[in-house]
Amino acid sequence: MATGDEKPVMVVGVDESEQSIYALEWTLDRFFAPYAPNFPFKLLIIHAKPNAVSALGFAGPGIVEVVPHVDADLKHTAAKVVDKAKGICESKSVHGAMMEVFEGDARNILCEVVDKHHASLLVVGSHGHGAIKRAVIGSVSDYCAHHAHCSVIIVKKPKIKL
Repeated sequence: MATGDEKPVMVVGVDESEQSIYALEWTLDRFFAPYAPNFPFKLLIIHAKPNAVSALGFAGPGIVEVVPHVDADLKHTAAKVVDKAKGICESKSVHGAMMEVFEGDARNILCEVVDKHHASLLVVGSHGHGAIKRAVIGSVSDYCAHHAHCSVIIVKKPKIKL
């Protein structure tokens, strides 16, 4: 149980999409930058890296040769995502954010991290997929809204610049 001086935890899920980066910036602008250096939350930024076999989506002859290359590419992408998130935090004078990369499905990982850290809030971006694409590939934000054991903010990037 949290003691009186511990801050509630906010988890932000990030990937390489512009919607995800927008959600991180939106969160920092509203919940962190205005309160520096006394942030109201402990910030945990999470990237879920798919494993190479699930990213390929098939198994068959030749997959053994391809997996190491796909895995290396996924690790490179994860490092870029973390570096970008760190840069955004630094640009907004938000220091002390914890960053973690996990391998697996983003939906499950985000809900597990929420539980592990007893998070008060989960923030995810919305990719804005239509109903058919969302039904086929699944929506991280929909899943988290229904399964995370905390409040969930789904941030939508405006289609037009205001």
